[in-house]
Amino acid sequence: MSAPFSTAMVLAAGLGTRMRPLTNDRPKALVEVAGKPLIDHMLDRLAEAGVTTAVVNVHAFADRLEGHLKARTAAPAIMISDERSQVLETGGGLRLARPLLGEEPILVANIDSVWRETGTALTKALKAAWDPERMDVLLALAPLNRSIGFDGLGDCFIADDGALTLRGTAPSAPFAYMGLHITKPQIVDEGPEGAFSLFPLWRDLAAQNRLFGVVLDGDWMHVGDPVSRDQAEARLTLTPS
Repeated sequence: MSAPFSTAMVLAAGLGTRMRPLTNDRPKALVEVAGKPLIDHMLDRLAEAGVTTAVVNVHAFADRLEGHLKARTAAPAIMISDERSQVLETGGGLRLARPLLGEEPILVANIDSVWRETGTALTKALKAAWDPERMDVLLALAPLNRSIGFDGLGDCFIADDGALTLRGTAPSAPFAYMGLHITKPQIVDEGPEGAFSLFPLWRDLAAQNRLFGVVLDGDWMHVGDPVSRDQAEARLTLTPS
């Protein structure tokens, strides 16, 4: 059995349609920001956090992404979860990969997030805040006023103890989910076959007071389209993380 947080799931199977034309010949994971593919930004962050094995799901341009990952020499070690036949969304992707993920809490990461820290390292703050007795999921959050490339209304409110309330019907919320979280992998075990999102599971966990969050002390860049890619690159180039 692996130690807590030694394994991560990296969600890299998206089609990247909003990133076109940069994704006309490659997966979104291989779009470069500041001279480095998005997936390498995330894998390097995970390695810094002590992750030794990363399970990466693949779909669009899967052969090209697998070739890139095989050529990596840096940690973490890579295992592939093959979604060539069907994109399974966040929940379905985790459920398919369950045999590779073990039973201990894991980090789950999107590949379209980069960030610049000005305080405690985000992954260190997440691991320090994790309390399996109180929580099943712990989300990394970014304040909207310190975010680039996020055009939503915010995702949640956070209490003094870190417990989260999702925005629901509120007109806005001050924090956005930034594509990185700790979870007990068992939360997807009763999920449906095929594609499904993690969000309904999080909504149920919030109602049970089992969904918590940690706020990034720094700047978050959601790299969802070519404009936000250029904005993120400018921010990272001017002020390296």
